[in-house]
Amino acid sequence: MDALHPRLLVADFATAYAFYAAVLPELAGADLAAGGPAGPYASWDVDGQGLLSMFDAKLMAAAVGVETSADPQNSVMLVCRVADVDAGTRTCMEHGASMVAPPTDRPQWGSNLRTAHLRAPGGVLIELQSY
Repeated sequence: MDALHPRLLVADFATAYAFYAAVLPELAGADLAAGGPAGPYASWDVDGQGLLSMFDAKLMAAAVGVETSADPQNSVMLVCRVADVDAGTRTCMEHGASMVAPPTDRPQWGSNLRTAHLRAPGGVLIELQSY
């Protein structure tokens, strides 16, 4: 289970994909787990565990309402797989997170996928997901 991994939100998917597809196998022993050069999503695993994923920044902005910009707060997101997105959202909010997009079912992203998007104190974008 890939409990926590970074997701890059990239403006030029093809260029970013070419770079990570070339370097991650050698640097980290990573294998492509999903996606391809056409995007809008790709992920790499090491021994079945999520190492890194990336997603087209404009599509993420449209889905959850974040701005696409060079601002680092909108170029990297921490993805955390949880048992219950709603409970995880409450926990994060109780500890100072702010809501970006409430818990939402996203069947277009994956079977039984439910997500919430929050900002941690300091501004890092977080996706809670269950599937």
